[in-house]
Amino acid sequence: MSLTIQIAHLYGNIMNTYGDYGNIVALRYYAKMLGIVVNDKVVSLGDPLVADEYDFMLFGGGQDFEEKVLAPDFRQKASIMQEYIENGGPMLAVCGGYQMLGQYFVMSNGEKISGLGVLPHYTVNQANSRFIGNITIKNAKTQEIYHGFENHQGRTFLGTGEQPLGEVISGHGNNGEDQSEGVIYQNVFGTYFHGPILTRNGNLAKRLLKIILNRKLPEKNWDTLIDPLPAESF
Repeated sequence: MSLTIQIAHLYGNIMNTYGDYGNIVALRYYAKMLGIVVNDKVVSLGDPLVADEYDFMLFGGGQDFEEKVLAPDFRQKASIMQEYIENGGPMLAVCGGYQMLGQYFVMSNGEKISGLGVLPHYTVNQANSRFIGNITIKNAKTQEIYHGFENHQGRTFLGTGEQPLGEVISGHGNNGEDQSEGVIYQNVFGTYFHGPILTRNGNLAKRLLKIILNRKLPEKNWDTLIDPLPAESF
């Protein structure tokens, strides 16, 4: 019987402005090389979230309007998300999804919206400006280089226990000040990278796949199976 990875695509019918579903496509691509099936399911407004049913969660990006619409529903899932994250549940949150995991975010009109509050970062607004363009970062732990495209008005500042996904080599990153981009907390990865990030950075896609499979079936040495796979850029 083949192994199956179950993915929850959080608000995938709302928060998919920049084609973030491509991150699932990338994971499916690598999993298929190992004979592993990847299934994904949209969990949206009013839908129950049973975290134990999923091996990975994707929370994509959106505009201020979409974030404001789903924020009350997402906050109702806070305790479930907190437990999933603190138990090492793997997750990728992009742009608006990344912001919404934090304490709060300030929209372009200056309105402050409470986030899920499960991570300590927060996001403020920059008036009459955006961070737009290609970006390159380097991860301090793995020394891997990641390439992407950023387009965000929010400026995010990390909190206690959070590490950046990478240090900015070129581009703006989280806030344009401290050279950080994205976040890593437990097995949660957040980023402002569009592209989507996993289609442009096969090394990161493979890293996430290792986390998913080592957690799902720890008795198998997944590193030796995944490391030789090519780190594609689509």
